[in-house]
Amino acid sequence: MYGLVNQALQGLISEQYGIEKWNSVKKKAGIEIDYFVSNEPYEDSITFDLVATASEVLNVPASQILHLFGGYWILKTGREKYGDLMKAGGSTFIEFMINLPNFHSRIMLIYPKLSPPEFMIEKKSGSELKMHYYSSRDGLTDFVIGLIEGIAEMYETQIIIKLISSEKTDNWHDIFSINILKV
Repeated sequence: MYGLVNQALQGLISEQYGIEKWNSVKKKAGIEIDYFVSNEPYEDSITFDLVATASEVLNVPASQILHLFGGYWILKTGREKYGDLMKAGGSTFIEFMINLPNFHSRIMLIYPKLSPPEFMIEKKSGSELKMHYYSSRDGLTDFVIGLIEGIAEMYETQIIIKLISSEKTDNWHDIFSINILKV
């Protein structure tokens, strides 16, 4: 994953729990990198080790950290780093979600070594979407839920997102149902 991901995780932990906790997480995880360079690729294991160690240090389930991180990624990192791209995604939650499969194509122009997930969106009705998430990385379901909830918050839309199924074949494949309650 690119350093930007680890920078964002640092931001989340530092802002929510304090810089001292972030330093404890980094030290306990054995990460000796002083500063993650945003456009530099790092081993995925570094990010996963930081999440696992944060879970221990903060006494918070890793699933909850990933969920919080997903929302933080959209509402903080996304807005700061990709503001124009985020705005170009659509003027409503549904428009953004329908355009989501194209988002990473644009991001890959900035980060050519990116190994992004893929999304496929099916519009089931005026208020229901079905989202397929495919990734070469296992264990990010809670992060994805946080991402979608962050997008909904960005558009001031109330949703209920439910995991319908998860399976590991060549890639990880999650299917979600997203019901739009209030726009």
